[in-house]
Order: sequence, then structure tokens, then C-alpha cells
Amino acid sequence: MNERFVEGSGMTSRWRWLMRLLLRRIWFRAALFSLSSVVLALLAAFVAPFIPYELSTKIGSDAVDNILGILASSMLAVTTFSLTAMVSAFSAASGTITPRATQLLVEDSTAQNALSTFIGAFLFAIVGICALSTGIYGTSGRVILYAGTILVIAIIVITLLRWIGHLSSFGRVGNTIDRVEKVTHAAIERSGYRVSVAPAGIPPRRGRRPVFTDKIGYSTHIDLIALDKVAARLGCTIDLSIAPGAFVTPNREIAWLDGGNAANDVEIRDAFTFNHHRQFDHDPRLGLVVLSEIASRALSPAVNDPGTSIAVLGSGVRVMAALLDQARTGAKDGERVRLPEIAIEDLLDDLFRPIARDGAGIVEVAIKLQRSLAEIAGMVPSAYGPLAMRAADALARCQASMTFEADLECVRTVYRAHWTDPKT
Repeated sequence: MNERFVEGSGMTSRWRWLMRLLLRRIWFRAALFSLSSVVLALLAAFVAPFIPYELSTKIGSDAVDNILGILASSMLAVTTFSLTAMVSAFSAASGTITPRATQLLVEDSTAQNALSTFIGAFLFAIVGICALSTGIYGTSGRVILYAGTILVIAIIVITLLRWIGHLSSFGRVGNTIDRVEKVTHAAIERSGYRVSVAPAGIPPRRGRRPVFTDKIGYSTHIDLIALDKVAARLGCTIDLSIAPGAFVTPNREIAWLDGGNAANDVEIRDAFTFNHHRQFDHDPRLGLVVLSEIASRALSPAVNDPGTSIAVLGSGVRVMAALLDQARTGAKDGERVRLPEIAIEDLLDDLFRPIARDGAGIVEVAIKLQRSLAEIAGMVPSAYGPLAMRAADALARCQASMTFEADLECVRTVYRAHWTDPKT
């Protein structure tokens, strides 16, 4: 296997990717914490024979029973409060930020750990009370149950303190922008995107045959490890026609190869995972789209928050710099599976065009947009041409939208300072 390619792409096998998705599901963590709590509560009955009799006589059953009763009632209330806070944050993010951002809030590890801990503590208390009423613990077993209760209380206190601090920013606009930027950077590292600053090239197709899928949806994961094995066995090269995030139908080819036959197409199709909705894991363009949606929502007359759009442009500069930093215009020697090139124009359309459209009449947003494009061009000079075209397009939108000449002249001044050739 071409390990250099697989490791460099950042892609993982399907099973590792599915496992990562499973670990982010709130029900999985809640079930795991709950099971651990039940095991801890029942463990006392099995460890009881190893507890010294002198120690067991010092702890009465009433003490443990009272603590467990308080724990059960309080954890039920805290769990209800936590669920209410989470649902409120999801609703606020969906209504005032963008519905696409709620996916990140649902997968927040701190919120999941808090809810799972409270549910687990509630079950621990309930199982402990039930076991005490049946007498299966005995005198020695109460010591273990008491120690387990103290441990659970300590975990609850630490989790509750973290949860209270986390609620101060959970679901807020600034925090959501940071989350989208972070997950987009992670997607850049995983996806192995080939960004082309020139028009995206099309691999030669003469003598090659296409592979189609029978699915309709968005590509969410491509198992490059499995594809590399197929290419090595067939002794051919596989050029992918789609990247994570692409929408496919049965009449769109997903790959081209110069070997094998129709029987091998099943293995190639099985390496692709499709979903009804896009996911952030391997799709940096989704992050750009969500950032632009946050900025557009902030620029709507109902919200009127240019500061949020300016913050989004700052995040967008960092994301675009990371994408263009690994810009490649061709495949490396020895690669058997090659991802398609993504034109920089598509990335600029995802992020900057909606902001240029909705912020064309707001001078501070227009100026920040011009400077953001210029900053990217300064870091990646090879992308100057497409960036200059976007700057000119943004200026044209301002000329059509701004009614106050002084504001428009400020935007023109910034544009001329960054994009006009000094010799002209």
C-alpha cells in the first residue's frame, strides 16, 4: 500500500471514521456513563467479603440511604436543567446564527459529558437504593457503596463547575464562529484537498472508464485506504471525480480508472459514503459556507450586526490561508488514488460572495472585505488573480448599493491601495 499517500491525505478508514462519529453521539456517552454507574453500584455486593468487619460496623445503612436519596432527587433536577439549557442553546443558534451550526453544538463534548454524568449519577443512586432495600450488600457492602457514592459526588461537583463555566459561552455567536473555524481547520488536515489557484484541471479520460454510484446525496467520506488497495491489486490509477461535500446522482461519475472491469466497480462504490446532509469531518467547504451564513444572518436588517461579519472575515482569512497553504496543482509521483482539484474560485464563492452581496451597503464590512482579500493575496501571491477579481466584484456591488458618496470613496481608496497597479 502507498502509505505515504494515505497518511498524507489525512483520510481514515471507514470504520475508524464511523467509530469517531459514534463517540460523538450524545446517547453513546450517556449509555456508557450509565452502564459504568450501574456496574459501580453493583460492584459493592461482590467486593463486600474483602472488607474488614471493624470498618463495616462504623457505617450505618441509614447514612448511605439518605445520601443516595438526596443524590437521586437532585440529579433528576440538574439533568432537567441541563437538557433545557442545551435545547435553548440549539434553538438560539438555529434561529440567530445558522441551523448548520447546531450540529457542532450537539456534538460538544463538555455538554455531553455533563449530561451523561448527571444521568449516570441518577441511575447510580436509584440502583443503590434498590439494592439496599433488598439487603444484597450486607454490612460490608455498604462500605463500598459509601466509597462509590463519595467518588460519584466528587465527579458531579467537578462536572457541574465545568458545566456552569461552559454555559457562559455555549451557543453564543463568537463561540460558534470559533467552533466552525476549528472544525474547518481539522477538516482541512483530514481531507487532503487539492486546491488549484489556476482553473481546476481534468485528468485525461481517453482509454479510461467511469464508475457511477446508485446513490443520491452528499459525499461525506471516502475510504482512500480501501481504494488504494483496489488500485494496487488491479495495477491501475484511480482518479476521483468528487471530493467530500459533493452532491452526486446516479448519472454523475465518482471515479475514473484505467484497469479492472465492472465487477471491481462494487468495491470502488463501497469506499464512498453518502448522506442526506453534509458533515464537517472531511468537508472544509461546508465550514466556509457556514461562516458565510453566520455573516449573512448578522447583516440582515433584523439583526444588523456588522461586527459579527467582520469577525467572520477574520476567521475566513485564517481558513483560506490554511487551504491555500497546501495548494497543489498536480498529483505526486507514485499516487495510485488521486483526489480532484478544487478551484480557488469555488472557495471564494463559498465564503466571500455572500458577504460581498449582503454587506455591499455597509462601509465597514466592505472595507474589511477588501483588506481580507488583500491579506490572503499577500500570503499566497499565486492566488492574486482570482482574489483581485473578487475584490473588483465586491467594489462593483458597493457602487450599486451605497448611496453616500463619502462611504463609497473610502471603499474605492482601500481597493486602489491594494489592487491597482502603481504603474498605471
